[in-house]
Amino acid sequence: MKPTSLYLGAAKPVGGNCAGEFLQLPAHHLVTHSVVVGTTGSGKTGLVTVMVEEALRNQIPVLMIDVKGDLPNLLLNFPTFSSSPLVPWIEGSVSPADARSIEEIAAEVAATRQEGLRGWGIDEAQLALFREKTQLRVITPGATSGELLHMLSGLERPSSRWQTDPEAARDSLSAAVSLLLRLIGRDPDPAKSREHVLLMVLAQRRLANGVPAELGALLEEIVKPPIDKVGALTVDAFLPKTERKALAAAVNSLLASPSFAQWRQGATLDVGSWLRPENGRTPGVIVSVAHLDDEERALVLGVILEEVLTWVRSLPGTQRLRALVVFDEVYGFLPPHPANPPTKRPMVSLMKQARAFGVGVVVATQNPMDLDYRALGNAGLWCLGRLQTDADRERVLDGIAATGAGFEFKRSDLDNIVKRLSPRWFLMRDSHSEQGLQFLQPRWTMSYMRGPMTRNEIRKAREEQAFDKPAGGQEGGNGGTAVTSAALASGLQLVAT
Repeated sequence: MKPTSLYLGAAKPVGGNCAGEFLQLPAHHLVTHSVVVGTTGSGKTGLVTVMVEEALRNQIPVLMIDVKGDLPNLLLNFPTFSSSPLVPWIEGSVSPADARSIEEIAAEVAATRQEGLRGWGIDEAQLALFREKTQLRVITPGATSGELLHMLSGLERPSSRWQTDPEAARDSLSAAVSLLLRLIGRDPDPAKSREHVLLMVLAQRRLANGVPAELGALLEEIVKPPIDKVGALTVDAFLPKTERKALAAAVNSLLASPSFAQWRQGATLDVGSWLRPENGRTPGVIVSVAHLDDEERALVLGVILEEVLTWVRSLPGTQRLRALVVFDEVYGFLPPHPANPPTKRPMVSLMKQARAFGVGVVVATQNPMDLDYRALGNAGLWCLGRLQTDADRERVLDGIAATGAGFEFKRSDLDNIVKRLSPRWFLMRDSHSEQGLQFLQPRWTMSYMRGPMTRNEIRKAREEQAFDKPAGGQEGGNGGTAVTSAALASGLQLVAT
């Protein structure tokens, strides 16, 4: 089988005299994970988007976690250089001082897009093929702008995994029970919380027999359990009746809340089914939590990442990249000790274990100081955009050093390079490559990057895609990367002068 490669852009060795080359990154290099850092405006979301587009072009499913609202821009993957698809998306970014019509501005943007993409060897046929062969899906927990997500589906909905993979089913149930207990202010620890143990026993008894464990049904069983013992103790000795009544009352208050209703509707939390190709189209699933507050984000993403980890562990081992998990803006979700949000445990486990199963993790942030570098020490690919503060640069260079990289340059020189990088330029260190440190300029994204999308804009983009008939295109790989030598020369005007 021909090795898969990802066309990320153009690269040139740091301090080298040779000309730059277009970068075809072997896909399996991402199995050991990637870290992308850079201040606002450095172009890191653009680079992450290029990574996603290249994975999808090569039939590699991608699960994306979107905290800022940028990744739904992938829905704007127009299959043509025409200005007409751009018109509905221009107005929000028009300067008040611009007196031109929306159509005139769209025509200018379309011309710029065409010139930029063709400069990187991407034509309309490749745009059309990407749209035809990709199935993008946006899930918005707690909001109807995308698909709703049943956050307690591991608890309330029976799954065939109870027969085929009971350990995985039990892990999903445990994550859902922990979320429920967090929502009512109880101890969510599976090993220490008696409430957690009781709910697990009651729910598992139902689900293993194919019976739903809906909250309403569990309320009565919490007060009057259909079992005599939990472990070696009687139910009353394990959790007295007064405490069980208090637990049931708290669950009932949550159940009665109108705002909680949307958390119990929509798609089942099943990452394996999300990332399964259908009708020859490669799935790209965007879980957008930009509309949630910080506490809700941590709770929701904690459950989702636990499900991702459960799915990863169910896969057979491989050295090939079979799927990509992308987390754009991981700040606050993978903090150093002693902070321990619900997202940290599954993220650390993914960074340590996912490579054995062919699942790569890409994390990006503009706040590198608040990251657990013990976890990121597992990353094999680092892309550093401009970092303006001394502390950020020091921390990131420490992180690269932790990967075992032998710097060929003085650390002070590297610090100066990172400080002076121009927008859309990165210092790249690939532990799999013998090239050493390289400058990387990402290619243009095929998707129209218009900035963070609101809930209404996500809804509109999804509606447009629902009525879209994919354009025809040839079967095959990533469509080629033929680029003129003039484009290469102009594209590699390096940064650090």
